[in-house]
Amino acid sequence: MTRELTEASERYEKLINDADKPILVVLTGAGISAESGIPTFRDANGLWEGHDIYEVASPQGWAKNPQLVLDFYNLRREAAANVIPNAGHHALVELEKDFLVIVVTQNVDALHEKAGSTNVIHLHGELSKVRSTVDDSIIYDIGGKAIQLGDVCEKGGQLRPHIVWFGEDVPFISIANQIATVADFFMVVGTSMQVYPAAGMVDYVQDDAPIFVIDRKIPHIHGYAQNRLITIEKPATEGVPQVAEMLNEAVKKLKK
Repeated sequence: MTRELTEASERYEKLINDADKPILVVLTGAGISAESGIPTFRDANGLWEGHDIYEVASPQGWAKNPQLVLDFYNLRREAAANVIPNAGHHALVELEKDFLVIVVTQNVDALHEKAGSTNVIHLHGELSKVRSTVDDSIIYDIGGKAIQLGDVCEKGGQLRPHIVWFGEDVPFISIANQIATVADFFMVVGTSMQVYPAAGMVDYVQDDAPIFVIDRKIPHIHGYAQNRLITIEKPATEGVPQVAEMLNEAVKKLKK
């Protein structure tokens, strides 16, 4: 995965250095995908679609029962391939007219890309991709297809979901944190702000950059007094378009 990281780092460094628009960094979570019909990460009893979280989202679960893990992600991949972006996703795309928008998502679906977002960093991996268990730099895009035991890479290693599981490093967090430091505006959409290291991104935002928080229930953000935040207690499909209007008005004033 080193090559993937290096390429992403170089790409975003160039994007930021060449930016001729205000930089808007957006951290998204399960809430924005839920409005398109993708279930949130886990339900109230701690299960993930009926499974103990560690059975299907940890190296230990993979070692114990790889077939269960593959079956689980095959079903999620198939379901995700058939959902469409919602108004929240589309509003972020529209903002690219006046902002350099960089979306950092905890979601593993491709809804931001489907909507048309051009700069998306997946912190927790991507459902539509698989990687080798013997060389994690070997990554294939398989779309909505299933993978099975016996499906191997060119080096003979079993393929596994390209997902960051519990207990694994989050490779792209260093790039995401660096991007947060240059944000002129920062937006948090549909995330509980309880999953680290993603939730720590706000710690890198400069003091003079407004932080918008959009959620049905505004999460507590450690280290931030609520009066430092601009909170929109609405679902993403309503809240993101509302904030987009506010940001567009701010840009108009800057241009005057």
